[in-house]
Amino acid sequence: MIDRINGLCKKVQFLSGAWLKLIAIVSMLADHVNKGLIYPYLKSSDGFLAIVSNTFDIIGRIAFPLFCFMLVEGYFKTRSRLKYLLNLLIFGVISEVPFDMFTTASFFNMNWNNVMFSLALVLVTVWIIDTLKNKMKSKPRVLWFLVSFLIVAVMCAVSMYLALDYEHHAILIGYFFYLFYNMPVFAIPFGYASMFKEPWALLGFGLTLTYNGERGRQSKMLNYWFYPVHLLILGILRLYLGV
Repeated sequence: MIDRINGLCKKVQFLSGAWLKLIAIVSMLADHVNKGLIYPYLKSSDGFLAIVSNTFDIIGRIAFPLFCFMLVEGYFKTRSRLKYLLNLLIFGVISEVPFDMFTTASFFNMNWNNVMFSLALVLVTVWIIDTLKNKMKSKPRVLWFLVSFLIVAVMCAVSMYLALDYEHHAILIGYFFYLFYNMPVFAIPFGYASMFKEPWALLGFGLTLTYNGERGRQSKMLNYWFYPVHLLILGILRLYLGV
């Protein structure tokens, strides 16, 4: 049964990691433009602006499952996991003021912290669990599962305490993509259940099945710098417009 499912999945695997990241970036931009520049001007559920906003809401839900999926993929394929983690943390610091400008129209707010820190915590979670998996090979597999559940629970609590974007949802989604790394189709129902209040997120989870395993031509500058730069622009616009 599993082989048959994997065979069916291979028929739709036509997008590289570069394309999935580009889709995620466009989705994120649509979501942030909607929340920062369209929401404040919505006065009713009718009209063209409402249609645009609703469309952007749907598109915007695609991004986060893809970012989590590619993070786990990056964990397994990066040349240096430590460098990967440091890059996320560095850009988390760089992005915090633009993020606060965008979300709260202030220059610093500890009540909500940006998604780079969320992804960094997901990476740490996966790294710890994977390391223990290798060290516990001689132990019953169920013991490793129990330990991994405990680690996930702790990291979920940490994400909520630190007020990270997507909080525990990020930890759970990353964990399920790790757990079903070679069978992403099984990660979808579990990951989706962790953010079921966002039904259109299923589009993002579904797109993970199109990944063909190839990195594709990517720009590290775009992957990392787009996040703080676009938030800074939107934050400046929000402050200028007073919305």
